[in-house]
Amino acid sequence: MPPPTAEQHLLRELHASLTLRKRPEDVARLIQDLYAAQGTDLDTATEAALAKAAEHSLRNIWHGYTSMREEFARPVGAQRQLARAATLFKDLPDFPEGAGDDPARIEAVIRRAGEDIGRAYGQNDFGMDRLDRAERTAAGLGEISKRQYNKRFRLLRRMEAKLARLIHEQRRRELTMTGKGALAHALPYELFAADPDSAAFIAYVTARGYMRSVFTNGRQRQVYDEVAEALFGRLRARPERTCWFAVAHVHPRAEVLAAVSDEDLTRLLVRWNGFLRQVADLLEDAWNRHPLERATMVVRPGDDSSTWNQAAQAWNTARAHWFALLHELGEAAILDEVCPGKVPRLMAADVAYWHRMSGGGLHPDTYVWADLPLPWEVLRGEEDCPRSLVEAVCARHRVDPVAGAWTAPRPTAEPVAFRRTPELVHGVPVADPLMAGALRSAGIFSGKGKRAAAQEWL
Repeated sequence: MPPPTAEQHLLRELHASLTLRKRPEDVARLIQDLYAAQGTDLDTATEAALAKAAEHSLRNIWHGYTSMREEFARPVGAQRQLARAATLFKDLPDFPEGAGDDPARIEAVIRRAGEDIGRAYGQNDFGMDRLDRAERTAAGLGEISKRQYNKRFRLLRRMEAKLARLIHEQRRRELTMTGKGALAHALPYELFAADPDSAAFIAYVTARGYMRSVFTNGRQRQVYDEVAEALFGRLRARPERTCWFAVAHVHPRAEVLAAVSDEDLTRLLVRWNGFLRQVADLLEDAWNRHPLERATMVVRPGDDSSTWNQAAQAWNTARAHWFALLHELGEAAILDEVCPGKVPRLMAADVAYWHRMSGGGLHPDTYVWADLPLPWEVLRGEEDCPRSLVEAVCARHRVDPVAGAWTAPRPTAEPVAFRRTPELVHGVPVADPLMAGALRSAGIFSGKGKRAAAQEWL
C-alpha cells in the first residue's frame, strides 16, 4: 500500500478533529495546509478569512501551548477491575486492548465470571443473593472458602456498578459532543473526505461549535462566522461536487437540505428522532432525581446542573435538526399534533444576580418553557403539546414562535466577525495561556464568587 499523500494526511487530521476540541484557529491553519497541498487557488474572500483566523493558530507559536485540553473528557474505564478479575477467575479469556472501555466486553466478562461462582448477572444483594455453604457445595464450589467466594462476589458486584457508571458517562460525553457539534463526531471518514471543500467546512464549523462557554451575562459567541461563510461560499459555487449529505449532519440550513435526497433526509430524521428520545430519558432521570425550579431555572442545592445542561443543549440541537428535516420533507404538519418545546439550561445563581444587577431578567423563553408540558411526557404521548398550544403560550409571553424557533426551524444565521479564541479558566477569559494554567492549578475562579474573582483578577 502506498504511503498516504500530504492531502490524505491532512484530511485524516481534520477528521480526527471532529472528536477533539481544537481551536478554530488551528483548524483554519490545517485547512490552509490542505488547500496548499492540493495546489488550490482560493478566491480572495476565502484566502483572507482563513489567513485572519490562522494567524492566531497555536501551530505558529512556541510549542503550540494552550492551557485548555484538546479532548472531551473520557470516562475512566474498567481496566483495573478487569485486571483484578483475571487474577481471581483463572479461566477468563485474554482481554484485547481497549476492553476496559467496551461495555459489551465488560458485561460478557461479568457474566462469564459469575458462572464460576453460581451468580447470575444482576444478583447484587449481598444479603440475599450469595450462596451459603450448602448451596456452594451443591454448586460444586466446596473447594472455595467463604472468604474467597465473598471476594469474588463483591468484585462482580462492583464491576456491575462500574459498568453502569461507564455507560452513563459515555452517554454524557456523546451528549456533549452532539449538543455542540451535532453529528460531526459520527461522520465516517469516507463520507467526510469525499469532497475536501465539504470536509473543510464541516471541520471548521464543528470546531466553532465545540468552543467552551464564556462566563457572561450576555449571549455566547455564535458558531457561524465570516470564515465559515467563506468556506460555505465555496460549496455554493460548486454544488455538483459538494457532499451535501455530510454537510447536513452539522449544518441543517434549508439550501443544504434541499440538495440532499429524500432517502438520506429520512435517514437523518430517523436518527435524530431516536436521539431525541434518548435525551428525553436523561432529562427525565435528572428531573426525577431532583425536580428543578422551573419558573426561574436557577440552580438550587441538589440540582445536577452538569447533566441537565449537557442534555438540554443536546435536546435543543437535535430538536433544531428534527424541525429542519420535517420542513424539508414536507412533513411539518406533524408539528400540528406534536410540537415539543425547547429546554433551557440551568443558570448559576451568581449569573442570575448579575443579570438583575445589569438591568436584565429572565430570558422570555424561560416563561414559555415553564407553561408547556415536559418534553419527555410529550414524546410518550402522556401530554398533548400541539403547535397551537405553543403559539398560544408564546403569545401570552410576547415571544415570536417562528423567530424564536418554537414552532419552526431556526432562522438562517448571519455570519459574525471572527474573534480570537481566548484562554479560559472555568469560563473566565485569561489572555496568557501560562497564566491560565497557573490560575487553574491554584483553583482560581472555581466555586462561588466566580464573578467577583474574575473582576478582581482581570
